[in-house]
Amino acid sequence: MKTNEMEARILVVDDEDKIRTFLYHFLSDEGFKVKVADSGTKAVNMADSFKPDIILMDQNMPGMNGIETLEMIKSRDPLVVIIIITAYGAVPLAVNAIKKGAYDYIEKPFDNSKLLLLLHRAIDHKKLSSKVMVLQDRLDKKYSFDNIIANSDEMQKVLEQVKRVCETDATVLIQGESGVGKELIAQAIHYNSPRKEMPLVAVNCGAIPVQLLESEFFGHEKGAFTDAKETKTGKFEQAHKGTLFLDEIGELPLEAQVKLLRVLEDKKINRIGDKKAIPVDVRIISATNKNLTQKVQEDKFRLDLLYRLNIFTITIPPLRERKDDIPLLTDHFIQKYNALLKLKIKNITRPAMDLLTQYNWPGNIRDLENAIQSSMILCRDNIITEDNLPIRVYGYSEAESDFETGKESLEDQINQVNSKVEKEIIIRALRKCNNNRTKTANLLKISRKTLFNKIKTYKLFDGNIQSKS
Repeated sequence: MKTNEMEARILVVDDEDKIRTFLYHFLSDEGFKVKVADSGTKAVNMADSFKPDIILMDQNMPGMNGIETLEMIKSRDPLVVIIIITAYGAVPLAVNAIKKGAYDYIEKPFDNSKLLLLLHRAIDHKKLSSKVMVLQDRLDKKYSFDNIIANSDEMQKVLEQVKRVCETDATVLIQGESGVGKELIAQAIHYNSPRKEMPLVAVNCGAIPVQLLESEFFGHEKGAFTDAKETKTGKFEQAHKGTLFLDEIGELPLEAQVKLLRVLEDKKINRIGDKKAIPVDVRIISATNKNLTQKVQEDKFRLDLLYRLNIFTITIPPLRERKDDIPLLTDHFIQKYNALLKLKIKNITRPAMDLLTQYNWPGNIRDLENAIQSSMILCRDNIITEDNLPIRVYGYSEAESDFETGKESLEDQINQVNSKVEKEIIIRALRKCNNNRTKTANLLKISRKTLFNKIKTYKLFDGNIQSKS
Protein backbone atom coordinates (compact mmCIF):
# COMPACT_ATOMS: atom_id res chain seq x y z
CA MET A 1 0.00 0.00 0.00
CA LYS A 2 1.44 3.37 -1.04
CA THR A 3 1.43 6.12 1.57
CA ASN A 4 3.18 9.46 2.08
CA GLU A 5 5.14 7.79 4.86
CA MET A 6 6.82 5.65 2.22
CA GLU A 7 8.55 8.58 0.50
CA ALA A 8 11.78 7.36 2.05
CA ARG A 9 14.98 7.43 0.00
CA ILE A 10 16.46 4.03 -0.82
CA LEU A 11 19.81 3.36 -2.43
CA VAL A 12 20.09 -0.05 -4.12
CA VAL A 13 23.67 -1.37 -4.43
CA ASP A 14 24.21 -4.51 -6.47
CA ASP A 15 26.59 -5.51 -9.25
CA GLU A 16 23.86 -7.51 -11.03
CA ASP A 17 21.98 -5.37 -13.52
CA LYS A 18 18.78 -7.48 -13.37
CA ILE A 19 18.45 -7.11 -9.60
CA ARG A 20 19.15 -3.37 -9.73
CA THR A 21 16.55 -2.87 -12.46
CA PHE A 22 13.91 -4.98 -10.75
CA LEU A 23 14.37 -3.29 -7.36
CA TYR A 24 14.38 0.17 -8.92
CA HIS A 25 10.99 -0.33 -10.59
CA PHE A 26 9.43 -2.35 -7.77
CA LEU A 27 10.37 0.11 -5.03
CA SER A 28 9.55 3.16 -7.18
CA ASP A 29 6.07 1.73 -7.81
CA GLU A 30 5.68 1.35 -4.04
CA GLY A 31 6.27 5.09 -3.56
CA PHE A 32 9.95 5.14 -2.56
CA LYS A 33 12.54 7.51 -4.01
CA VAL A 34 15.12 5.14 -5.46
CA LYS A 35 18.64 5.40 -6.86
CA VAL A 36 20.98 2.56 -7.83
CA ALA A 37 24.73 1.92 -7.80
CA ASP A 38 26.64 -1.03 -9.27
CA SER A 39 29.65 -0.93 -6.94
CA GLY A 40 30.69 -0.09 -3.42
CA THR A 41 32.79 2.87 -4.54
CA LYS A 42 29.87 4.45 -6.40
CA ALA A 43 27.59 3.72 -3.43
CA VAL A 44 29.85 5.68 -1.07
CA ASN A 45 29.87 8.72 -3.38
CA MET A 46 26.14 8.49 -4.07
CA ALA A 47 25.32 8.17 -0.36
CA ASP A 48 27.06 11.52 0.27
CA SER A 49 24.86 13.36 -2.23
CA PHE A 50 21.58 11.35 -2.19
CA LYS A 51 21.43 11.02 1.64
CA PRO A 52 19.47 7.75 1.60
CA ASP A 53 17.37 6.63 4.57
CA ILE A 54 17.94 2.98 3.70
CA ILE A 55 20.63 1.21 1.72
CA LEU A 56 19.74 -2.19 0.25
CA MET A 57 23.15 -3.65 -0.54
CA ASP A 58 24.53 -6.88 -1.93
CA GLN A 59 27.06 -8.60 0.27
CA ASN A 60 29.33 -9.96 -2.48
CA MET A 61 30.54 -7.40 -5.00
CA PRO A 62 33.79 -7.08 -6.94
CA GLY A 63 36.23 -4.49 -5.64
CA MET A 64 34.89 -3.01 -2.41
CA ASN A 65 32.61 -5.67 -0.89
CA GLY A 66 29.46 -5.09 1.15
CA ILE A 67 31.19 -5.10 4.56
CA GLU A 68 33.84 -2.58 3.50
CA THR A 69 31.20 -0.36 1.90
CA LEU A 70 29.01 -0.58 5.01
CA GLU A 71 31.84 0.49 7.32
CA MET A 72 32.80 3.46 5.13
CA ILE A 73 29.21 4.70 4.74
CA LYS A 74 28.43 4.22 8.45
CA SER A 75 31.51 6.23 9.41
CA ARG A 76 30.05 9.18 7.45
CA ASP A 77 26.37 8.72 8.37
CA PRO A 78 25.78 6.63 11.52
CA LEU A 79 21.99 6.92 11.19
CA VAL A 80 21.66 5.39 7.72
CA VAL A 81 19.93 1.98 7.85
CA ILE A 82 21.71 -0.72 5.84
CA ILE A 83 20.06 -4.01 4.86
CA ILE A 84 22.35 -6.68 3.43
CA ILE A 85 21.24 -8.82 0.46
CA THR A 86 22.84 -12.23 0.80
CA ALA A 87 22.81 -15.44 -1.21
CA TYR A 88 21.10 -18.51 0.19
CA GLY A 89 23.46 -20.32 2.58
CA ALA A 90 25.63 -17.25 3.24
CA VAL A 91 23.79 -16.24 6.41
CA PRO A 92 26.93 -16.36 8.66
CA LEU A 93 28.46 -13.59 6.53
CA ALA A 94 25.27 -11.55 6.87
CA VAL A 95 25.31 -12.00 10.65
CA ASN A 96 28.86 -10.65 10.64
CA ALA A 97 27.57 -7.63 8.72
CA ILE A 98 25.00 -7.01 11.46
CA LYS A 99 27.80 -7.03 14.02
CA LYS A 100 29.49 -4.37 11.89
CA GLY A 101 26.41 -2.13 11.96
CA ALA A 102 23.90 -3.49 9.41
CA TYR A 103 20.26 -3.34 10.51
CA ASP A 104 19.21 -6.73 9.06
CA TYR A 105 19.64 -9.01 6.06
CA ILE A 106 17.43 -10.65 3.44
CA GLU A 107 18.23 -13.77 1.40
CA LYS A 108 18.06 -14.07 -2.40
CA PRO A 109 15.76 -14.87 -4.04
CA PHE A 110 13.60 -12.71 -1.74
CA ASP A 111 9.86 -12.56 -1.31
CA ASN A 112 8.48 -9.14 -2.26
CA SER A 113 6.06 -8.95 0.66
CA LYS A 114 8.80 -9.87 3.14
CA LEU A 115 11.06 -7.23 1.62
CA LEU A 116 8.38 -4.55 2.01
CA LEU A 117 7.76 -5.61 5.62
CA LEU A 118 11.47 -5.38 6.35
CA LEU A 119 11.65 -1.94 4.73
CA HIS A 120 8.70 -0.72 6.84
CA ARG A 121 10.49 -1.89 9.99
CA ALA A 122 13.69 -0.22 8.83
CA ILE A 123 11.87 3.09 8.26
CA ASP A 124 10.40 2.95 11.78
CA HIS A 125 13.86 2.15 13.14
CA LYS A 126 15.35 5.15 11.30
CA LYS A 127 12.65 7.48 12.66
CA LEU A 128 13.17 6.23 16.20
CA SER A 129 16.95 6.56 15.91
CA SER A 130 16.57 10.12 14.62
CA LYS A 131 14.29 11.03 17.53
CA VAL A 132 16.72 9.52 20.01
CA MET A 133 19.59 11.50 18.48
CA VAL A 134 17.58 14.74 18.66
CA LEU A 135 16.70 14.07 22.30
CA GLN A 136 20.29 13.18 23.10
CA ASP A 137 21.46 16.38 21.42
CA ARG A 138 18.98 18.40 23.50
CA LEU A 139 20.15 16.59 26.63
CA ASP A 140 23.80 17.29 25.81
CA LYS A 141 23.01 20.99 25.28
CA LYS A 142 20.86 21.19 28.41
CA TYR A 143 23.62 19.82 30.63
CA SER A 144 26.60 21.32 28.83
CA PHE A 145 28.88 23.47 30.94
CA ASP A 146 27.84 26.51 28.88
CA ASN A 147 24.34 26.20 30.34
CA ILE A 148 25.47 26.38 33.95
CA ILE A 149 24.89 30.02 34.92
CA ALA A 150 28.08 31.03 36.68
CA ASN A 151 30.21 34.14 36.34
CA SER A 152 31.89 34.32 39.74
CA ASP A 153 35.44 33.14 40.40
CA GLU A 154 34.08 30.80 43.08
CA MET A 155 31.84 28.94 40.63
CA GLN A 156 34.48 28.89 37.90
CA LYS A 157 36.65 26.89 40.30
CA VAL A 158 33.75 24.50 40.93
CA LEU A 159 33.19 24.04 37.18
CA GLU A 160 36.88 23.31 36.68
CA GLN A 161 36.58 20.54 39.28
CA VAL A 162 33.46 19.20 37.56
CA LYS A 163 35.16 19.12 34.15
CA ARG A 164 38.08 17.17 35.57
CA VAL A 165 36.07 14.58 37.50
CA CYS A 166 33.45 13.91 34.82
CA GLU A 167 36.14 12.41 32.59
CA THR A 168 36.87 9.81 35.28
CA ASP A 169 34.72 7.17 36.99
CA ALA A 170 35.47 8.46 40.50
CA THR A 171 32.89 8.51 43.27
CA VAL A 172 31.85 12.12 43.98
CA LEU A 173 30.45 13.85 47.07
CA ILE A 174 28.77 17.23 46.42
CA GLN A 175 28.42 19.49 49.46
CA GLY A 176 26.41 22.69 49.76
CA GLU A 177 23.44 24.39 51.33
CA SER A 178 19.91 23.65 50.18
CA GLY A 179 19.15 25.33 46.85
CA VAL A 180 22.72 25.88 45.60
CA GLY A 181 22.33 23.51 42.62
CA LYS A 182 23.83 20.21 43.79
CA GLU A 183 21.57 18.12 41.55
CA LEU A 184 22.41 20.28 38.51
CA ILE A 185 26.12 19.63 39.12
CA ALA A 186 25.45 15.89 39.48
CA GLN A 187 23.60 15.93 36.15
CA ALA A 188 26.45 17.82 34.50
CA ILE A 189 28.95 15.23 35.74
CA HIS A 190 26.88 12.31 34.43
CA TYR A 191 25.91 13.77 31.05
CA ASN A 192 29.49 14.79 30.29
CA SER A 193 30.96 11.43 31.33
CA PRO A 194 31.55 8.18 29.40
CA ARG A 195 28.37 6.86 31.07
CA LYS A 196 26.10 9.53 29.55
CA GLU A 197 24.31 7.05 27.25
CA MET A 198 23.22 5.04 30.28
CA PRO A 199 20.68 5.99 32.99
CA LEU A 200 21.10 8.61 35.68
CA VAL A 201 18.92 7.41 38.57
CA ALA A 202 18.23 9.87 41.41
CA VAL A 203 17.22 8.85 44.92
CA ASN A 204 16.25 11.27 47.71
CA CYS A 205 17.52 9.39 50.75
CA GLY A 206 15.49 11.58 53.09
CA ALA A 207 12.17 10.99 51.33
CA ILE A 208 12.01 7.17 51.47
CA PRO A 209 10.36 5.56 54.54
CA VAL A 210 12.89 3.52 56.52
CA GLN A 211 10.97 0.27 56.03
CA LEU A 212 11.10 0.70 52.23
CA LEU A 213 14.74 1.71 51.85
CA GLU A 214 16.13 -1.78 51.17
CA SER A 215 13.42 -2.51 48.61
CA GLU A 216 13.99 0.84 46.88
CA PHE A 217 17.75 0.35 46.68
CA PHE A 218 17.96 -3.37 45.90
CA GLY A 219 14.48 -4.42 44.70
CA HIS A 220 12.52 -7.49 45.73
CA GLU A 221 11.15 -10.74 44.38
CA LYS A 222 7.45 -11.44 44.04
CA GLY A 223 6.09 -12.73 47.36
CA ALA A 224 9.15 -11.61 49.36
CA PHE A 225 6.80 -9.85 51.80
CA THR A 226 3.09 -9.14 52.17
CA ASP A 227 2.81 -6.29 49.64
CA ALA A 228 5.35 -7.71 47.16
CA LYS A 229 2.80 -8.64 44.48
CA GLU A 230 5.36 -8.58 41.69
CA THR A 231 9.12 -8.52 41.19
CA LYS A 232 10.61 -5.04 41.51
CA THR A 233 13.94 -3.79 40.19
CA GLY A 234 15.83 -1.60 42.67
CA LYS A 235 17.62 1.68 41.98
CA PHE A 236 21.04 0.00 41.74
CA GLU A 237 19.87 -2.31 38.96
CA GLN A 238 18.11 0.56 37.19
CA ALA A 239 21.36 2.52 37.21
CA HIS A 240 23.50 -0.40 35.94
CA LYS A 241 26.30 0.91 33.70
CA GLY A 242 25.11 4.43 34.55
CA THR A 243 25.10 6.72 37.59
CA LEU A 244 23.23 6.54 40.90
CA PHE A 245 22.69 9.97 42.47
CA LEU A 246 22.12 9.71 46.22
CA ASP A 247 20.66 13.06 47.23
CA GLU A 248 20.51 14.02 50.92
CA ILE A 249 22.85 11.13 51.77
CA GLY A 250 23.20 12.55 55.30
CA GLU A 251 19.59 11.53 56.01
CA LEU A 252 20.27 7.83 55.40
CA PRO A 253 19.63 5.73 58.55
CA LEU A 254 22.60 3.84 60.02
CA GLU A 255 21.09 0.44 59.19
CA ALA A 256 20.81 1.39 55.53
CA GLN A 257 24.33 2.85 55.58
CA VAL A 258 25.74 -0.59 56.46
CA LYS A 259 23.99 -2.21 53.47
CA LEU A 260 25.02 0.60 51.12
CA LEU A 261 28.64 0.22 52.21
CA ARG A 262 28.52 -3.51 51.50
CA VAL A 263 27.29 -2.90 47.95
CA LEU A 264 29.97 -0.28 47.31
CA GLU A 265 32.61 -2.77 48.45
CA ASP A 266 31.27 -5.91 46.74
CA LYS A 267 29.60 -4.31 43.69
CA LYS A 268 26.79 -6.84 44.06
CA ILE A 269 23.21 -6.58 45.32
CA ASN A 270 20.64 -9.07 46.53
CA ARG A 271 16.96 -8.47 45.92
CA ILE A 272 14.81 -9.08 48.99
CA GLY A 273 13.67 -12.69 48.81
CA ASP A 274 16.45 -13.78 46.45
CA LYS A 275 19.76 -15.31 47.56
CA LYS A 276 21.34 -14.87 44.13
CA ALA A 277 23.84 -11.99 44.00
CA ILE A 278 23.43 -9.62 41.03
CA PRO A 279 26.58 -7.75 39.86
CA VAL A 280 26.08 -4.01 39.40
CA ASP A 281 28.33 -1.49 37.68
CA VAL A 282 27.26 1.88 39.05
CA ARG A 283 29.00 5.20 39.53
CA ILE A 284 27.97 6.87 42.79
CA ILE A 285 27.43 10.61 43.11
CA SER A 286 26.06 11.72 46.48
CA ALA A 287 25.02 15.10 47.80
CA THR A 288 24.38 16.59 51.22
CA ASN A 289 23.63 19.88 52.93
CA LYS A 290 24.83 18.39 56.23
CA ASN A 291 28.29 18.36 57.78
CA LEU A 292 29.00 14.62 57.48
CA THR A 293 32.17 14.84 59.56
CA GLN A 294 30.12 16.27 62.42
CA LYS A 295 27.49 13.54 61.94
CA VAL A 296 30.29 10.96 62.19
CA GLN A 297 31.35 12.52 65.52
CA GLU A 298 27.72 12.32 66.67
CA ASP A 299 27.60 8.62 65.68
CA LYS A 300 24.92 9.37 63.08
CA PHE A 301 27.03 8.56 60.02
CA ARG A 302 29.56 5.78 59.42
CA LEU A 303 33.14 6.89 58.99
CA ASP A 304 33.94 3.98 56.64
CA LEU A 305 31.00 4.98 54.39
CA LEU A 306 32.17 8.60 54.38
CA TYR A 307 35.59 7.41 53.21
CA ARG A 308 33.89 5.55 50.36
CA LEU A 309 31.77 8.53 49.31
CA ASN A 310 34.19 11.46 49.47
CA ILE A 311 36.89 10.19 47.14
CA PHE A 312 36.39 13.44 45.22
CA THR A 313 34.56 16.26 47.01
CA ILE A 314 32.98 19.30 45.37
CA THR A 315 31.78 22.11 47.63
CA ILE A 316 29.32 24.56 46.05
CA PRO A 317 29.43 27.99 47.72
CA PRO A 318 26.15 29.63 48.80
CA LEU A 319 24.75 32.44 46.67
CA ARG A 320 25.71 35.08 49.27
CA GLU A 321 29.37 34.20 48.61
CA ARG A 322 29.08 34.55 44.82
CA LYS A 323 26.88 37.56 44.29
CA ASP A 324 28.47 38.21 40.88
CA ASP A 325 26.22 35.39 39.64
CA ILE A 326 22.96 37.10 40.70
CA PRO A 327 22.53 39.39 37.62
CA LEU A 328 23.16 36.46 35.24
CA LEU A 329 20.80 34.18 37.15
CA THR A 330 18.14 36.91 37.24
CA ASP A 331 18.30 37.36 33.48
CA HIS A 332 18.11 33.59 33.02
CA PHE A 333 15.00 33.29 35.20
CA ILE A 334 13.32 36.22 33.44
CA GLN A 335 13.79 34.45 30.10
CA LYS A 336 12.66 31.13 31.55
CA TYR A 337 9.41 32.43 33.04
CA ASN A 338 8.66 34.67 30.08
CA ALA A 339 8.43 31.44 28.09
CA LEU A 340 6.65 29.37 30.74
CA LEU A 341 4.17 32.00 31.92
CA LYS A 342 3.67 33.76 28.55
CA LEU A 343 4.98 37.06 29.97
CA LYS A 344 6.93 39.87 28.30
CA ILE A 345 9.21 41.15 31.04
CA LYS A 346 12.07 43.03 29.41
CA ASN A 347 14.37 43.99 32.25
CA ILE A 348 14.85 44.86 35.91
CA THR A 349 15.63 48.32 37.29
CA ARG A 350 19.04 49.09 38.79
CA PRO A 351 17.63 49.77 42.31
CA ALA A 352 15.76 46.45 42.20
CA MET A 353 18.91 44.63 41.10
CA ASP A 354 20.85 46.34 43.89
CA LEU A 355 18.34 44.95 46.39
CA LEU A 356 18.73 41.46 44.93
CA THR A 357 22.52 41.57 45.21
CA GLN A 358 22.41 42.97 48.77
CA TYR A 359 20.09 40.26 50.04
CA ASN A 360 21.70 37.11 51.48
CA TRP A 361 19.32 34.52 49.93
CA PRO A 362 19.01 31.88 52.68
CA GLY A 363 17.41 29.54 50.14
CA ASN A 364 20.12 30.28 47.55
CA ILE A 365 19.37 29.89 43.82
CA ARG A 366 16.00 28.23 44.41
CA ASP A 367 15.08 31.17 46.66
CA LEU A 368 16.15 33.71 44.01
CA GLU A 369 14.23 31.86 41.30
CA ASN A 370 11.02 31.94 43.35
CA ALA A 371 11.48 35.65 44.04
CA ILE A 372 11.98 36.46 40.35
CA GLN A 373 8.95 34.40 39.33
CA SER A 374 6.80 36.16 41.94
CA SER A 375 8.08 39.59 40.89
CA MET A 376 7.34 38.90 37.23
CA ILE A 377 3.74 38.00 38.04
CA LEU A 378 3.32 41.27 40.00
CA CYS A 379 5.10 43.36 37.34
CA ARG A 380 2.76 45.67 35.35
CA ASP A 381 5.05 47.63 33.05
CA ASN A 382 7.30 44.84 31.69
CA ILE A 383 10.17 46.05 33.88
CA ILE A 384 10.67 44.65 37.38
CA THR A 385 10.94 47.41 39.99
CA GLU A 386 11.58 47.48 43.74
CA ASP A 387 7.85 47.43 44.44
CA ASN A 388 7.52 44.08 42.66
CA LEU A 389 10.09 42.33 44.84
CA PRO A 390 9.04 40.25 47.88
CA ILE A 391 9.01 42.25 51.12
CA ARG A 392 11.72 40.03 52.64
CA VAL A 393 14.22 41.29 50.06
CA TYR A 394 14.00 44.81 51.51
CA GLY A 395 16.15 46.00 54.39
CA TYR A 396 19.15 44.32 55.86
CA SER A 397 20.43 40.80 56.08
CA GLU A 398 20.17 40.92 59.88
CA ALA A 399 16.39 40.94 59.42
CA GLU A 400 16.70 37.23 58.73
CA SER A 401 15.81 35.08 61.73
CA ASP A 402 16.49 31.41 62.20
CA PHE A 403 14.37 30.12 65.06
CA GLU A 404 15.28 26.97 66.92
CA THR A 405 12.34 25.17 68.44
CA GLY A 406 12.64 25.08 72.21
CA LYS A 407 15.10 27.97 72.47
CA GLU A 408 12.35 30.63 72.62
CA SER A 409 8.69 30.61 73.49
CA LEU A 410 6.03 30.70 70.79
CA GLU A 411 5.04 34.22 71.89
CA ASP A 412 8.64 35.46 71.64
CA GLN A 413 9.02 33.97 68.18
CA ILE A 414 5.73 35.53 67.01
CA ASN A 415 6.84 38.92 68.34
CA GLN A 416 10.15 38.63 66.46
CA VAL A 417 8.39 37.72 63.22
CA ASN A 418 5.96 40.63 63.65
CA SER A 419 8.86 43.02 64.30
CA LYS A 420 10.67 41.75 61.23
CA VAL A 421 7.61 42.23 59.01
CA GLU A 422 6.89 45.68 60.48
CA LYS A 423 10.47 46.77 59.86
CA GLU A 424 10.39 45.57 56.26
CA ILE A 425 7.05 47.34 55.60
CA ILE A 426 8.46 50.61 56.96
CA ILE A 427 11.62 50.26 54.84
CA ARG A 428 9.50 49.61 51.77
CA ALA A 429 7.27 52.64 52.48
CA LEU A 430 10.28 54.90 53.09
CA ARG A 431 11.78 53.87 49.77
CA LYS A 432 8.51 54.45 47.97
CA CYS A 433 8.29 57.96 49.47
CA ASN A 434 11.96 58.73 48.79
CA ASN A 435 12.58 58.48 52.57
CA ASN A 436 10.29 61.46 53.30
CA ARG A 437 8.89 60.85 56.81
CA THR A 438 5.75 62.95 56.42
CA LYS A 439 4.71 61.23 53.19
CA THR A 440 5.65 57.84 54.66
CA ALA A 441 3.53 58.43 57.79
CA ASN A 442 0.57 59.43 55.62
CA LEU A 443 1.04 56.34 53.44
CA LEU A 444 1.14 54.06 56.50
CA LYS A 445 -1.73 55.98 58.16
CA ILE A 446 0.26 56.57 61.36
CA SER A 447 1.47 59.78 63.04
CA ARG A 448 4.81 61.28 62.12
CA LYS A 449 5.93 60.83 65.76
CA THR A 450 5.02 57.11 65.73
CA LEU A 451 6.96 56.66 62.51
CA PHE A 452 9.98 58.48 63.95
CA ASN A 453 9.94 56.24 67.06
CA LYS A 454 9.80 53.10 64.92
CA ILE A 455 12.63 54.38 62.72
CA LYS A 456 14.63 54.92 65.91
CA THR A 457 13.69 51.48 67.31
CA TYR A 458 14.75 49.70 64.13
CA LYS A 459 17.85 51.92 63.72
CA LEU A 460 16.93 52.98 60.22
CA PHE A 461 19.01 56.17 60.39
CA ASP A 462 22.12 54.24 59.40
CA GLY A 463 22.89 52.20 56.33
CA ASN A 464 20.75 52.44 53.25
CA ILE A 465 17.79 54.26 54.84
CA GLN A 466 18.36 57.93 55.66
CA SER A 467 15.49 59.85 57.23
CA LYS A 468 14.17 62.99 55.61
CA SER A 469 11.70 65.52 56.93
